[in-house]
Amino acid sequence: MTSKQRAYLKGLAMNITPVFQIGKSSLTPEITEGISEALEARELIKVSILKNCADDPKALAEKLGERTHSHVVQVIGKKIILYRESKTKKKIELD
Repeated sequence: MTSKQRAYLKGLAMNITPVFQIGKSSLTPEITEGISEALEARELIKVSILKNCADDPKALAEKLGERTHSHVVQVIGKKIILYRESKTKKKIELD
């Protein structure tokens, strides 16, 4: 992913609200599966990490990217922005 594509996705993500919250149970298989399904439906999602989660947001973003086969667009504080091109419902065009 190029820096231009990443900047475009960051701009799109500014206006979306988090669709998932990760709490003290951290990354469970159910959360990972739910995030993967959300990525297929929306392509670009924001995940919020709650204060009671002990894991580092950047490490969680890496794990999520690997497990869902998605790109980590950005990690800001306790928010993670993920992108994965949908196989069936393609909405976002990247150059």
